[in-house]
Amino acid sequence: MGAQSYARLADAILVLHFAFVLFVVVGLVIVWIGYLASWQFVRNPWFRGAHLLAMAIVVAESLFGVLCPLTDWEAALRLKAGEDPAYTGSFIQHWVHRVMFFEISERVFTVIYVAFLALILLSLAIVRPRRFHKRI
Repeated sequence: MGAQSYARLADAILVLHFAFVLFVVVGLVIVWIGYLASWQFVRNPWFRGAHLLAMAIVVAESLFGVLCPLTDWEAALRLKAGEDPAYTGSFIQHWVHRVMFFEISERVFTVIYVAFLALILLSLAIVRPRRFHKRI
């Protein structure tokens, strides 16, 4: 596989990572908008469970000092592509990283992640998901 292929894979992982972040952040906003607009899908237990699990993984990684695997994979692919994993590359890479990554201490990020998880848990209490239905 050539350097260009590794760079494309790294960009694909970066876009996937961005989609994950969007799901977590926008998911909470959609739950509340959906609650106010009476959208039934925001009570879907699969959506709500996936949303909670996604944020719980982020919090666990942060509390245990684990770097996100998507970040690791992207950096490894950038190195194989002959790029600096410090994000000076393509248009997609540049802008997605400017939106997703900030220069703040890990401790501050952990506090933000835990607070966001608390908001998700609060939304589960107020905007309750439907129960799973038994299928016969």
